This record gives sequence, C-alpha cells and structure tokens, in this order.
Amino acid sequence: MSRLRWFIFGVVSVVVIGLGGGYLFVTSGGVSLDTAAPPLPFERTLADLALKASYAPSVNQQNPLPLTDANLLAGAQVYKGQQCAMCHGTPGEAQTAIARGMFPVPPRLFESGETVTDDPEGVTFWKITHGIRLSGMPGFAKTLSDAERWQLTMLLAHANKLPPVARVALVR
Repeated sequence: MSRLRWFIFGVVSVVVIGLGGGYLFVTSGGVSLDTAAPPLPFERTLADLALKASYAPSVNQQNPLPLTDANLLAGAQVYKGQQCAMCHGTPGEAQTAIARGMFPVPPRLFESGETVTDDPEGVTFWKITHGIRLSGMPGFAKTLSDAERWQLTMLLAHANKLPPVARVALVR
C-alpha cells in the first residue's frame, strides 16, 4: 500500500476507535447527568466556546430603548414576575433552593462578581431571547416582547447602579 493509503487508514482507524470508545464510555455510565456530578474535563471550556460562537453576531447590537427610570422599573417588574428571580435571585436575597439544585448554578445577577454589567447589551439580549442550552436558562423569545427583553437587558446592564424605584421593585 502507498503511504497515502496507510495515512488515510490510520486517520479512519483513530476516528472509529475514538468514536467507539466514546460511545462505550457514555453508555457504560462514564458520564453522569446528575446535577451534583463534577464537570467533565474541558466541559466548561467547550460550552463557553459554543456559547461565544452563538452570540458573537449580537455583540454590537444596541438597546433601542432609552435609559429611563420607567424602563428600568418595567425591567424589574418583568424580572420578578417572569421567573428570572426564581433562579437568579434578587439583591440581598439568599440563593433559592431551585438555584442550588441546578448545574451549572445560575449566576446571582445582582451580586458583585456575578453581574452581567460588563457584558455588551447585545449579548445579554441574545441570552434572554434564546436561552442557553444545557444550562437551565430558557429562551424568552416566545413569552416576552422585544421591549420587555430589552428592558430586562437594561436592568441587568445597570444592576450595580439602579435607581431606588427599580431596586425597591426587585426586593419587595
């Protein structure tokens, strides 16, 4: 056999053995879908790469709504009323039981270090609209209007400097 044929045979063999080994690993219980199980090697890295590739076209998308107390208050009301607070919590509130049972644990969007205030608005809007596969984060494109999703985006972009009217709406 020529060198090229041996090379092709080698590549095909590695792919077949890799896929077969992966299949056997998964079907023999090597991958636990238990939310308390430790993540697989490179799981977070692969998930982050896929997420960034998905929202990349939305990075420069700008919020069409003006930054007003009324829009921030509306965003706070949607946040409290549309299951956002159930997983992500509200300012000063302990982590919810639902959030403690999720994998990955949802970020506490009003706690320092976990906010999305540094994310471009287009990215936050994309996440609210489409959700994040395999994370528990649902997409709200079918349940919230564009305006409501942009109001939520605005609220989260300014989570660290909300006016009193919006902060009060979140904690009562």
